[in-house]
Amino acid sequence: MIGRLNHVAIAVPDLEAAAAQYRGALGANVGAPQDEPDHGVTVIFIELPNTKIELLYPLGENSPIQGFLDKNPSGGIHHICYEVDDIAAARDTLIEGGARILGTGEPKIGAHGKPVLFLHPKDFNGCLIELEEV
Repeated sequence: MIGRLNHVAIAVPDLEAAAAQYRGALGANVGAPQDEPDHGVTVIFIELPNTKIELLYPLGENSPIQGFLDKNPSGGIHHICYEVDDIAAARDTLIEGGARILGTGEPKIGAHGKPVLFLHPKDFNGCLIELEEV
């Protein structure tokens, strides 16, 4: 069902400092910040030859990333994202197998303009998983 790794998301307490570190120290191709109000985050994507890194920063007081940073003030890996061909079919198969989908269970449009869903971390060894339709 899952395809390639789309990205690894890292919550950061200082978005510009993290972007500068990837750009300067690691020589990475760092994109521009983009606000994603439906998800309560500002993101910056770092392009790698085989995948992407997504830097996450809270957008607004109710951002789920703020809660993560309150528990992890230095930041850290927040989730991993896998690609799927058909997000509705993937969701239905996962639910039939007992997995829990976060939110309403209906896909939202993610930062790449494609439908995404998040899977409950307690069902996947403590790892928050995002699925993105490609």
